[in-house]
Amino acid sequence: MKALLKIFLVLASAFALTFVIIKSTGVLTIEQIEAWLIQVKEQPPLYMGLIISSLLFLDLFIAVPTLTIIILSGYFLGFEKAIIFSLLGIYSAGIIGYILSFFYGHKVLDFVIKDKNQKKEAIKLFNTHGFVMILLSRAMPIIPEVSACLSGMTKLKFKKFILAWSISSIPYVLVASYAGSISSLENPKPAIFTAIGLSIFFWTLWFFYHKQYKKKR
Repeated sequence: MKALLKIFLVLASAFALTFVIIKSTGVLTIEQIEAWLIQVKEQPPLYMGLIISSLLFLDLFIAVPTLTIIILSGYFLGFEKAIIFSLLGIYSAGIIGYILSFFYGHKVLDFVIKDKNQKKEAIKLFNTHGFVMILLSRAMPIIPEVSACLSGMTKLKFKKFILAWSISSIPYVLVASYAGSISSLENPKPAIFTAIGLSIFFWTLWFFYHKQYKKKR
């Protein structure tokens, strides 16, 4: 368990560092993203949709406010188009993260975990619990991208990964997109309550899963 936690913390720290850099430099703030979307509001929806998809894909490399972007896509594009472009971005990030880690992740794994037995234990443990981890990864930022990279790194079966990623991502996008589509500057409550509600929901699931896991041990 310690070996898996170690690699998880290393990956999470790397993603968190990009978030700190972005915050300190003032690049890709929520205000800037909103300003970009306002600028292309009068253009064909495809332009805005591609911006949304690109930003969500970019989350694989630098931490961006995923939930906020999806809610904004619902507000600017409407429910149906927001779903399409948001899922396009989220699936792109997850699949590319898995593929890159599948082929190159062993270098990171070898660097972080030197002991072969610990490495095997970490791989086995993630293959056992990785599905649930991906399911609950939307509890907070960074974890989805880390779980996608860990899936490829530990050679979790792609079918298993994409199933968990879909079960986790599709309802998340549906709820956030709908909240954005019924929100407005005068009435932002649906978006605010959705952001809070989704976080509480996933954290509650994490709590019960962790409690059940401790009982089994």
